[in-house]
Amino acid sequence: MATGISIFLIAAGAILYFAVSKSVTGLSLDTVGVILMIVGAGGLVISLAMVATARSRAGGTTVVHGTTPAQSGTTVVQDNAR
Repeated sequence: MATGISIFLIAAGAILYFAVSKSVTGLSLDTVGVILMIVGAGGLVISLAMVATARSRAGGTTVVHGTTPAQSGTTVVQDNAR
């Protein structure tokens, strides 16, 4: 969900910066567009970093030969052949 919001902010900022030619008194739409793109890019980097760390933390069940798995389903056999 955070990725989608970040992409939306980038798109909205790009529209304000590149496509809108109207002006508002006391407010620069170009500046607002750049700020939205920067915030969206920062949010996208943070959300992708969180997804990457969550994937690296997810692991399977480690089973050593001769024991039964604690959880049925995914089983990873660890073979320490030296």
